[in-house]
Amino acid sequence: MPKRVRLELKPEDEATLKMWANSATTEHRFVLRAKVILLASQGVTLKDISEKTGLHQQNCYKWRKRFETHGLDGLFDKPGRGRKPVITPEERANVIATACTDPVDGSTRWSVRKLAEVTHLGKSTVQQILSEATIKPHKTEYWCGKSPDPEFEAKQAAIIGLYMNPPENALVLCVDEKSQIQALDRTRPRLPMRPGHAKRMTATYKRNGTTCLLAALAVHEGTVDGRCVKGANHEEFLKFLKHLYRKYPGKELHVITDNLSAHKHHKVKDWVERRKRLTLHFTPTYSSWLNQIEIWFNIFARDVLDGGIWRSKQELVDQIMKYIRSYNELWAKPFKWTYTGKPLTA
Repeated sequence: MPKRVRLELKPEDEATLKMWANSATTEHRFVLRAKVILLASQGVTLKDISEKTGLHQQNCYKWRKRFETHGLDGLFDKPGRGRKPVITPEERANVIATACTDPVDGSTRWSVRKLAEVTHLGKSTVQQILSEATIKPHKTEYWCGKSPDPEFEAKQAAIIGLYMNPPENALVLCVDEKSQIQALDRTRPRLPMRPGHAKRMTATYKRNGTTCLLAALAVHEGTVDGRCVKGANHEEFLKFLKHLYRKYPGKELHVITDNLSAHKHHKVKDWVERRKRLTLHFTPTYSSWLNQIEIWFNIFARDVLDGGIWRSKQELVDQIMKYIRSYNELWAKPFKWTYTGKPLTA
């Protein structure tokens, strides 16, 4: 006849064990261990406990003994010794230090394969080290450095003021050029997209000339005015300013542009000085990102230039002008501020 040994429980331990044993969310291993202790407290033999829980008698004895010695803490697994680290601290430090330097072979970034070769480790090991250290040699982040312009504060404040609170009866225009737009044609016809296949075209191409897009974004309307010209020079810029001046009679024009030499040519300055309705605002040095036309140029490049095919320069020009008309009719709206960080200062 097996010997019955009744296990004495504290009321608070018994309540906890019952909660574990009846919980639907407790890990199954703790449910079984709690049942072992509860049955042992009722004087049930190890053999019967084994049958009721499905655990081997040796396991039932182990958990009962652990509880007798350590209480509830004894029902948790002991920290195992575990497998000895395969990667030594020296190897880890070497990979991290190497990944944070420039490659010596003339390339600009490390690959996992190159790091594995120079550190004499496996690619998977190198990848693990990089991942744990949150190092991504394949990625580059860009940031805006401080402008050296001594008038940065004043120029920035003036431009943002025009964006946020323009003068009455004023029109704020962001103007710039997108030069060297190439009319590229492919050496063989493009294959159209179909289910399971992206559109395809040859990697070889021929050039059919270039054009330059002069564009003006009406900040508070979102519409764009543009014309294609031969190149970015002061003559074309001045012609475009004259076109804008005639297009908006009776409006006070505030034109925001960057520091391209063509924009500051003495002929441009002389003409602007004689116009009471027009004021040029130059973005601070290295701060063309303040000019909202750059946002539109990014949209334009994505929608029109990426993957485009043109058999002539005129075909390219026609498509650009068609896109501007469609943009104004269908999608034009003012850009919204999304930056929520700290104010930028020089």
